[in-house]
Amino acid sequence: MSKQLILKFLGTAFIFTIGMIAIWACFNTFLTGNIWNGMTISKSALTVEYCEFNNTEKLFHQSMNTYSNLAYFFFGILILQIAKYDLNNKENTVQNRLEKFPLLSALMGFCFIYLSFGSAFFHASLTYLGQRVDMNGTYSISIALLGIGIYHLLYKIEFSATAKKLWIGGLIVIIIAFLPISLMISSNKLLPAMIFLLLLSIVIHYIQFRKHKSFILAILGFVLMFVAVNIRTLDVQKINCDPHSFYQGHSIWHLLTAMSSFCSYAFFRFSKIQIYKKN
Repeated sequence: MSKQLILKFLGTAFIFTIGMIAIWACFNTFLTGNIWNGMTISKSALTVEYCEFNNTEKLFHQSMNTYSNLAYFFFGILILQIAKYDLNNKENTVQNRLEKFPLLSALMGFCFIYLSFGSAFFHASLTYLGQRVDMNGTYSISIALLGIGIYHLLYKIEFSATAKKLWIGGLIVIIIAFLPISLMISSNKLLPAMIFLLLLSIVIHYIQFRKHKSFILAILGFVLMFVAVNIRTLDVQKINCDPHSFYQGHSIWHLLTAMSSFCSYAFFRFSKIQIYKKN
């Protein structure tokens, strides 16, 4: 994939994101917080988990924490374009393993967009339902990335078209299953475990194909995640907290985790060579 084409994809994702900002701004201007009346308030709102001021009069109770979710939307649109490109070039015999599986990239893109709207719903409404959708969106990205990682660890197995569809269907079933699972296991245990498994799959895959994979992307994904976790912790602990500031730690968390997740995806999608040699 040429740099020119990547720049075109970035430009398209940027335009779509600007358009979504305009749509959300109109909603936040002309609608009020009354739209959330009658919905169960989340525990996060009751305990004032995040620094940003909860303006119940506005549709977006936490404006910065809502708008910042468009970082996931941007990368979702970008990945969907990559998936479409791979689908249109499926006859190309020099595609790498993930290029040959555009449905997996498409699922990754949709998970980004799902989290974008799910987390925006939560921070806009601060409702229990919003919190559940937000967490499921977060898990969906982790599950999709793990699906990509495990698929690459099975590089000696050539998936048929049917097997690929079953792989996608299985990942979707797991994402849906995480709606009740997330209520049984604390996210403080479940999410770090999933991140560790993703790190492990990246390390193993890098060791197997270190001459062909980007060390920078492998490291950058987890450095960004490490920084994001620390910034989120400071925000929750109300350190250097200004509830009315343009800068909000949790908003930075959204941006950094979106970048981190994309770097992990890019580690698998972009290779220095086009074909893996089977050992």
